[in-house]
Amino acid sequence: MYHHPIAQLAAVGVQAPGDPLSPAAILPAPLDSYADPVGAGLWDVLMHRAAADPFNAVALAIFACAILHTFLTAKIRHWAHVIDERHAASRAGVPAAPQSDAGDEGVSEEVSFAGQMLHFFGEVEAVFGIWVLVLAGAITWFKGWPAVASYLGERVTYTEPLFVVIIMALAATRPILGFAEQCLRAVARLGRETPGAWWLAILLLAPLLGSLITEPAAMTIAALLLARKFYDLQPSTRLRYATLGLLFVNVSVGGTLTHFAAPPVIMVARAWDWDLLHMLTHFGWRAVMGVTLATVVYYLAFRRELAGLAGRPGGSSSQKKRPAVPAWITVVQIGFLVFTVWQAHHPVLFIGAFLFFLAFAQATAHHQNTVDLRSPILVGFFLAGLVIHGGLQTWWLQPILGRLTDTSLFFGAVVLTAFNDNAAVTYLASLVPGFGDSLKYAVVAGAVAGGGLTVIANAPNPAGQAILRRYFPGGVAPLKLLAAALLPTIIMCACFLAL
Repeated sequence: MYHHPIAQLAAVGVQAPGDPLSPAAILPAPLDSYADPVGAGLWDVLMHRAAADPFNAVALAIFACAILHTFLTAKIRHWAHVIDERHAASRAGVPAAPQSDAGDEGVSEEVSFAGQMLHFFGEVEAVFGIWVLVLAGAITWFKGWPAVASYLGERVTYTEPLFVVIIMALAATRPILGFAEQCLRAVARLGRETPGAWWLAILLLAPLLGSLITEPAAMTIAALLLARKFYDLQPSTRLRYATLGLLFVNVSVGGTLTHFAAPPVIMVARAWDWDLLHMLTHFGWRAVMGVTLATVVYYLAFRRELAGLAGRPGGSSSQKKRPAVPAWITVVQIGFLVFTVWQAHHPVLFIGAFLFFLAFAQATAHHQNTVDLRSPILVGFFLAGLVIHGGLQTWWLQPILGRLTDTSLFFGAVVLTAFNDNAAVTYLASLVPGFGDSLKYAVVAGAVAGGGLTVIANAPNPAGQAILRRYFPGGVAPLKLLAAALLPTIIMCACFLAL
């Protein structure tokens, strides 16, 4: 069980003894400090809070710009490639300066500085971190630098980003991935291990596995296996997006069989006394039905293309077989994975365990892949930026959630989740007094149902996108992802509302 960093927001607005900050500089401001007008409508409350602290509107505007930036990353990367091509054309026929004469200056002329900067601004995982710099400047202007240091360095906790970095690195190791592959192969054999059989097995079972090993680990394993068993076979662009959208939706819903694996559930489980039995009886069976139905519908829609992938070159079937990993090494690394999940709310413990894992991996290097931390660190950077921005959106999210009926709250949560971490939506709902059981169900069901609509809707989504991005020329287009995830989201909504 681990705690999402937004769960710490309840304590964020409390001034510690000896804190040099004035109450006005504490971020985010406690919700009860606004003294909203009695009987005021939603718009009046929002205008009152924006007027009480103009920085609220600035933080929202910066957050909106960051979201818009994510939708423009594909276009920015296109501009970067255009500039690179123009620079290469202008350099054609110009001999490079000798290293001994030019040094670093000669090397720098071989690439376009503008192109490289645009490549950076076009990285989805870098977007929210880039806009944190703008946010820090705004906080400094309105509140002073001590407020920046206090909010970023003390009042925001980065437990989940750190956890995702570690769990991604562990789940991507050869022994763990091999073990997961063997488990799913037992199911794929029922369909003779064709690409379609692997596609079904991964998208049906791996997301539900997230209820045991947490959603980030399930996303990592599912994405890596899809890369080897499906995406390497070069399916059509339409099927690639359909698979990615379905994966995001299934993982978001598949972690709700337990009360300790999905961040949106963790946000409310303790406050609302939700245990394993409650999750199974209220969410679990509906989640299984939704995942199964959505996957079968997409399988039937693409069954001819999936059948046509059989026999294509590529994929693990055409790769050189490597010796099996000894069972004891697999057991040890499963132990590292289990310990990380168990102690996921204690960064000192799971980071310390990861350092021991690195030593173990070095000692057993002949049975390991190279531990690549680039993708996990980029995903962690993305999530850290999202947590920083999301923590300053409580002033407008809370009054919206508190004024909706059951059905409107459900669909409101679906929409809000597309533009914010779904764990933030459920956490803010837990702060609203007088929430009945039906409202509690509605907000959590809506938050998990909408968790696949965008890359920022659910914490594990950036992990899956980072692993599979290379199969999408120019990067994953947000609007195409939204379209691909729309039908599975509608199916999930129907299961949670009608069953």
